[in-house]
Amino acid sequence: MESPRMIITISREFGTGGRAAALKLGEMLGLKVYDKTILRRLTDQFNLTPEEIERIKAKRTHWWDDFCNFYHQFDFSNSNVSEEQHSPTSLQLYYAEAQIVRDLAKQESCIVVGRCGFHIFKDDPRATKFLITASLAHRLQRIMSKYGLSEEEAMERIRTTDEARENYSKAFAGVSRYDARNYDMALNADGIHTDHIAAFLAEIVRRKSRLEA
Repeated sequence: MESPRMIITISREFGTGGRAAALKLGEMLGLKVYDKTILRRLTDQFNLTPEEIERIKAKRTHWWDDFCNFYHQFDFSNSNVSEEQHSPTSLQLYYAEAQIVRDLAKQESCIVVGRCGFHIFKDDPRATKFLITASLAHRLQRIMSKYGLSEEEAMERIRTTDEARENYSKAFAGVSRYDARNYDMALNADGIHTDHIAAFLAEIVRRKSRLEA
């Protein structure tokens, strides 16, 4: 009998090692991990670079701004429409990204890193949703070591990345990504190797799978 399809979503603060833990978890469970794959599909769909897509997504936009930008794309009589207004809106990117994620999950069991996965699959009984957090000290140390940054540079990377991800979550999921009620479990990564985090998450998923079998 074929085992039921599962979906694991991992939301994480920048600098926690959440992506590395997701990749290890994928190895342990034999599941594909989707994060950069989704971004590559968006770049192909909208003919934009990854940096341009992340810039659009990181904007703090109001629904009216998105609506106006969307409308201007079809107002060909307006010669004053800027190149930026011809770009996809953050709303279009969200819907396109959400559809890509859903299509991937229909094909096979998988792990989705970020991308508001916790919200896209909030009502899906197959989904197990995790949040990985860590102290600022832990995150600073990891970012400085990984990217060769000064403490000041690492702090700025954390600030801008956290702000962009939170803005995106609030704009389209309508909730803060820090709200533990969005997840099955929230885990603090301080002092824990990413391999051990992955092993812990794998055990949670296995236990949940056995209970639901």
